[in-house]
Amino acid sequence: MLEVLRRIIQEVNGARNLDAALSTMVRRIRKAMRTDVCSFYLFDADIDRLVLMETIGLRAQAVGQVTLSLGEGLVGLVASREEPLNLEDAQSHPYFRYFESTGEERFSSFLGVPIIHQRRMLGVLVVQQSVKRRFDEEDEAFLVTMAAQLGGVLAHSLATGNLNRRSLSDGQAVFKGVAAAPGMAIGEAVVIAPPADLDSVPDLIPTDVEYEITRLNEAIGRVRNEIRSAGERLASRISAQELALFEVYQQMLGEAALSQEVVKRIREGQWAPGALADVVRRHVQYLERVDDDYLRERAADIRDLGRRVLAHLQEETSLTPAVFPQRTVLVGDEISVTMLGEVPREKLVGLVSVRGSSTSHVAIIARAMGIPTVSGMVDLPLPRLNGAPVVLDGHRGRLFVRPGPELESHYQILIDEELALSEVLEHEQDLPSRTPDGHDMALMVNTGLTVDAVASLKNRISGVGLYRTEVPFMITERFPGEQEQTRLYRDQLESFAPLPVVMRTLDIGGDKDLPYFPIEEANPFLGWRGIRVTLDHPEVLMVQLRAMLRASQGLDNLQVLLPMVTNVDEVDDALRLLDRAIIELGEEGVVARRPKVGVMIEVPATLYQLEALAQRADFFSVGTNDLTQYLLAVDRNNPRVAELYDTCHPAVLSAMARLADESRALDRPISVCGELAGDPAGALLLMGMGFDALSMNAPSLPRVRAAIRRVPHSAARELVTQTLALESPKAVRHHLATRFGEWQLTHLLPPGN
Repeated sequence: MLEVLRRIIQEVNGARNLDAALSTMVRRIRKAMRTDVCSFYLFDADIDRLVLMETIGLRAQAVGQVTLSLGEGLVGLVASREEPLNLEDAQSHPYFRYFESTGEERFSSFLGVPIIHQRRMLGVLVVQQSVKRRFDEEDEAFLVTMAAQLGGVLAHSLATGNLNRRSLSDGQAVFKGVAAAPGMAIGEAVVIAPPADLDSVPDLIPTDVEYEITRLNEAIGRVRNEIRSAGERLASRISAQELALFEVYQQMLGEAALSQEVVKRIREGQWAPGALADVVRRHVQYLERVDDDYLRERAADIRDLGRRVLAHLQEETSLTPAVFPQRTVLVGDEISVTMLGEVPREKLVGLVSVRGSSTSHVAIIARAMGIPTVSGMVDLPLPRLNGAPVVLDGHRGRLFVRPGPELESHYQILIDEELALSEVLEHEQDLPSRTPDGHDMALMVNTGLTVDAVASLKNRISGVGLYRTEVPFMITERFPGEQEQTRLYRDQLESFAPLPVVMRTLDIGGDKDLPYFPIEEANPFLGWRGIRVTLDHPEVLMVQLRAMLRASQGLDNLQVLLPMVTNVDEVDDALRLLDRAIIELGEEGVVARRPKVGVMIEVPATLYQLEALAQRADFFSVGTNDLTQYLLAVDRNNPRVAELYDTCHPAVLSAMARLADESRALDRPISVCGELAGDPAGALLLMGMGFDALSMNAPSLPRVRAAIRRVPHSAARELVTQTLALESPKAVRHHLATRFGEWQLTHLLPPGN
């Protein structure tokens, strides 16, 4: 059964268009199950009905004509109940509905199963037979499994608009992802792909097949010349056995079979880089499965050769333009901080990625830069987006490709309204963040990029609540040295002096890799990250601590924050290294005092160790992004479970309230530097709970300040009491929206709320 399933799915995925895919699907299923009829009904959400889209066995003229509402007929019953229906005598069932145009009166047996993708009912698969029989368990299991496998294929077709017989090049299509950074943008899509990465090559239909074949052969020829030259240069310096590898490479490149296979793929409708990637991946997967050690080693050789040839092909057709459009919406499988740096800031209006989430590192950077971002768009057809006009909605997590004039006009009005609101709020940004009943709420800013972007805010904030030191590490090609780090930290400390600047020690791992220090793990968020990495590499942490202490000379506004703390031993070890750095600098004639040291509360274990941590730390800072992820057991970078990640979950809010109470009892200041602090509703909750300071990205400051200045502290405390009594995130968000409506502050909530 598994082999049949695999073959059908491969054929459906390889079909030229949707019509061919549906036709292949029903024919292969009918043959595999030896039935008289196989049909597919699509649920069209626009008309709220099921439509017969393809059939083999019923009358062809019924396709597109027969429609049913949910619950109507046997097919409608399967859809409404979202469970299989297996009948020996379909016509005797009370829900049976006869459609004369189908000719289905000849068929007695009926088996229907729903096609569901991520809780969304997409349609119904049906098989029928003229003889009366109840399909057995194996038949039912096969069709249920087939429906589950087809869910992703159909969801992708729905997203691209193909299910409406429209191609992306002809009409508007909408894609849904995760709202990662607020804002809206109208611009032009620019697809970016990392160089020579066989797994990131998009599929493109060639406009000139012969040209693609010619440049493939030229690229192979250049790689052969490179390998020959490298072999000649090293001939006198390596052994004959090592030199033989160059001969193996030459033989592989010279084998007609490999290049012929790529050429065949090009003629089937794939451009040269995509054809090469397809063929190389297939060969590598095969070789990695064989038992022979020699052949398994050849898999790495073929992958390496494929990358070399691909690099030459990409030199000619780089998907990263030399000149970017005036309003660039950068689109990619996975966007890195380095990729952000390739686009002039004044031209970058939006970001879209297939991978990632609202709390990925790039999303955090995007929010700091005020760039609307949507991630987790798993159904995005990258190769067909390049150059397309788009509308990006970072509030709702939507990308509209080739929008119609009405939609574009609608979003332009919304963008203009947001700009107008920003101008209105700008007039009160130099006023204190004080509630109408006199409570002062300290607002701080998160930084990590250039100082210039936020130094102008100095008169509007109480300091820097989080300086992400990993950002400079991520945009270089090596670990920055002590002098280099000292200059960076000095700029930051001087720009905000005498206000405090909380510098977090290097926080890599999870979704934050350094290109020169990759961390490959099956479960990165539960693995080697944060203080775990730097304590294992004290040479890296010591350089950073020394640089921070040097930079604070004469300013004394440095505070140090330790990330990803799980137990008190980690804090003790970090403090010992800090004291050692002070002693070492003293021996060099640099007098440094120990700065205040804080602990990030982001691992649930720390919730139960506050008293012990308070004996070692001067302050606490809550990272709500990670704390939410760990409390809810939700991988925040997994779009399949993105809807489960919610900082307004009652468990998260209860934990936050408890943290505020216990910290107050322990006489330790506590702030919040996660995304919850930058949400106006979240900020009021945190203020009502008793947090001492809220730190956020600069673009979030105006709305949060405006909310604080308009809502009394007593009302915020009452809001906390009401909210903590609620049982679901949905109920919490509804209640917050209702209260904001009563306060006439709905305009302060982002449109997606």
